[in-house]
Amino acid sequence: MTENLIESTEDAVPVTAVISDSFMDWVADQPDCLQRWTAATGFNGKAGSICLVGNEDGGLARVLFATPEDPTIWDWAILATDLPVGTYALDSKPSAKQAQDLCIAWGLAQYQFDRYKSDDKGLPSLAVPPKANLVAAKRTIRFINLARDLINTPASDMGPDNLATAAQSLAQEYGANCAVIVGDDLLNNNYPAIHAVGRAHDRAPRLIDLTWGDESAPKLTLVGKGVCFDTGGLDIKPASGMKLMRKDMGGSAHVLALAGMVMDAGWPVRLRVLVPAVENSVSGNAMRPGDIVMTRKGLSIEIGNTDAEGRVILADALHEAVSERPEAIIDFATLTGAARVALGTDVPALFCNDDRFVDDIMESASQSDDPLWRMPLWQGYAENVKGKFADLNNAPEGGFGGAITAALFLEHFVEPDIPWAHVDLMAWNLSDRPGRPEGGEAMGVRAFYRALAKRFGVEP
Repeated sequence: MTENLIESTEDAVPVTAVISDSFMDWVADQPDCLQRWTAATGFNGKAGSICLVGNEDGGLARVLFATPEDPTIWDWAILATDLPVGTYALDSKPSAKQAQDLCIAWGLAQYQFDRYKSDDKGLPSLAVPPKANLVAAKRTIRFINLARDLINTPASDMGPDNLATAAQSLAQEYGANCAVIVGDDLLNNNYPAIHAVGRAHDRAPRLIDLTWGDESAPKLTLVGKGVCFDTGGLDIKPASGMKLMRKDMGGSAHVLALAGMVMDAGWPVRLRVLVPAVENSVSGNAMRPGDIVMTRKGLSIEIGNTDAEGRVILADALHEAVSERPEAIIDFATLTGAARVALGTDVPALFCNDDRFVDDIMESASQSDDPLWRMPLWQGYAENVKGKFADLNNAPEGGFGGAITAALFLEHFVEPDIPWAHVDLMAWNLSDRPGRPEGGEAMGVRAFYRALAKRFGVEP
């Protein structure tokens, strides 16, 4: 909701950021009336707390906001939803980073998925600090919230066809090309693994292929898992496991968001986005346990479990991604529960075959308050993904190291000399927190945007 970021105005209520650890010293230097007010309201400088200071007319004179000494983007987010409707401005001069974080936090915190709601909640506005890059902040807010919208939309309105429409709309806005291969044409164009997973649903599987930028420019390719709903297939999930499966296309939402940021910023790159879009359903022609599925690369996959479908469709897309030999390939996927067991729901698992690339990504994640954690492509487990009757098995027995074996499976479809990053993520907030409302979430997008900006020599 970027309309709640406005130009500076004299009518804004001042917000004083008070460092929590220094609160007692700070308040001791304030006028007696303010000391009495903070005491009467119980404001003790606890980080994240807010004190509304009234004036003699019964209005709001100022706001006190307690922060850590080095606030994160999520610390600032508290202001965007907890203040009364009105316009506010920091009365200090924050650093450029703090100013930018505040603006981004404001927009992300005020996100509401209201497509199916009739009520409209009023929210406060922020007078943008002078050092903030408002254009860049609005870009980030817009596309992070686009990812959230795509993930939050129920599968009834976000099937493979709807996902393709979203990609085509984005392509049209920025003058990109967007080709879509649908249904049996996947077989005719040698994408058999995508077809095998998605053929059971009446909304046909498809490969979405978006390209943008000068063909002679350095190439960047993004691949996103687009399982618009995952029943588990014939190895069907229980009801509890199916409840959030509209988010199983979260990887595709992430790459469309990142692509939107790149195109909007006008980077000098040749961008390609590949999204295999399917529903993993149950029907008479559904993929079966024990089936052997061929891939675009020519490797065969023994289906150990139909509920490990994401890596199967990514196999075809990743092999196509390699064909143009880009400078970097990044895939996002809600791939394994094992990653969530290892790292929880907030920290995506990062796998990468290039140490220098990883260093840039991790530094950017820290700078962006957008966490990732590197996991090993441990070759000692490589035997686990080999099939008995085919080249590979999509669901090796044993269950240990499931996020690692999934990444090792995907590694068969990339080339070792092309920097490749694989992100295994939740794409969902399980509860409301400042800046991170319950529901669909973009995880790692801001970190990768900053890391890729460094790689391609542009401003983030």
